[in-house]
Amino acid sequence: MIHLDTSFIILALAPGSAEDRKLRKGLQNRESLAMSAIAWAEILCGPLPLELVQVAARIVPERVPFDDVDAELAAQLFSDSRRRGGTFVDCMIAASALRAGAQLATSNVADFRRFASAGLSLVVD
Repeated sequence: MIHLDTSFIILALAPGSAEDRKLRKGLQNRESLAMSAIAWAEILCGPLPLELVQVAARIVPERVPFDDVDAELAAQLFSDSRRRGGTFVDCMIAASALRAGAQLATSNVADFRRFASAGLSLVVD
């Protein structure tokens, strides 16, 4: 299972981008794709036009709800990272991927690398 971060899906919608190539490789390998409801909310906030939001919805039809377990883990990630770098939303997205046992595909590797000690695995190839 691979969870897609907001930055990744936005860039993956640009034909020929590195993210586009990674996404196509994952689809060819029949990887299960999902994204947290938090990342989906970021998509809905923009900057994508409606037609690209609809494409994203077809590519990643599963949005994983954010629950109490995620909230507790996100708060712990935020606290453990001493509130450095990234945002609390990053903590929420990471928590969702961790609970699902999913790797996270992101274009903002530096924002999520800090969660490696908690077990978050990033898609880097």
